[in-house]
Amino acid sequence: MALLAAALAAGPLTPAATPATASVPPSGTASTSASGAAAFLPADDGAQIVRETRVDDRTLDLEIDSPALGRRATVRVLLPTGWAGQPGRTWPTLWLLHGCCEPADYRAWTQFTDVEEFTADKETMVVMPSGGAAGMYSAWWNFGLSTKPDWETFHVTETRQLLERNYRAGTRRSVAGLSIGGFGAMHYAFRHPELFGAAASYSGMLNTLSFGVPALIKTILVREGIWNWTALWGEELLTNKLWRSHNPYDNIEPLRGKALYVSSGNGQPSDLAPQESADALEPAALGTSKQFVEKLRANGVAVTDDFYGKGTHDWPYWERALHRSWPTLAEGLGL
Repeated sequence: MALLAAALAAGPLTPAATPATASVPPSGTASTSASGAAAFLPADDGAQIVRETRVDDRTLDLEIDSPALGRRATVRVLLPTGWAGQPGRTWPTLWLLHGCCEPADYRAWTQFTDVEEFTADKETMVVMPSGGAAGMYSAWWNFGLSTKPDWETFHVTETRQLLERNYRAGTRRSVAGLSIGGFGAMHYAFRHPELFGAAASYSGMLNTLSFGVPALIKTILVREGIWNWTALWGEELLTNKLWRSHNPYDNIEPLRGKALYVSSGNGQPSDLAPQESADALEPAALGTSKQFVEKLRANGVAVTDDFYGKGTHDWPYWERALHRSWPTLAEGLGL
């Protein structure tokens, strides 16, 4: 019950033709594709960049009309420092996923961490997509009637193709995320092993069928106004096969040979964020992360872990985790 109360009370949680390259406007301006096909090449399913806004020298916000979602959503991109000066080059991509219930959404990583400064000297594009308030980095079941919103297709197919066709994104990729985004990183890595060379989870729920975790997920969905939580994957006993198809803990074999990193604290405050009080979400993340790591190792799958003791479910720890996990992510990017 304490875990459920914490969830309710807690805050934000490519021989093809040469691709066209977007002409990036000056900082603070936007370019808009009026017809959908004039300025940008679409994804296979018709997903289209409808608006591109340059926030600063490296930062672009791309508004995408997504058939997978049935609506528009935004992706923030950090271009590599040398992107404009090397028009014939493609770039590896680092995908960073935010957590549940985060008002800053696709802006969160640049708002709460030093990711822009940290990656300024690194030869990678950084992709930070909207994941919705509680999209769970998944297609929704909806009792078999519809897969919308399908966040998984929006990210790994639509957004990926749009970046490859319009911004010279390459084929080497790593993915990392925090909290539910940590689940998302491992979820995408095992469901699309051909796409990602490395995956990192920071305070992620990596065994969604561990004791108490289904109830936590349901509580989060209800808190976000999704009263019929069965629309996600159904009920964990009646549609157990569906739940397991999305659970990293039950799908470790596709992760063999990848660079993996898992970290979490124990919920107690530390000098990194001394003003905070203890929380119940981080111990839940720690428990499922340890279960996941233990199962990986029991099956001979290599993983780097950092269970660092004191630490709460908050951004100072996740910024540090990004730094600490960089060697793992760089391996997946070929850097």
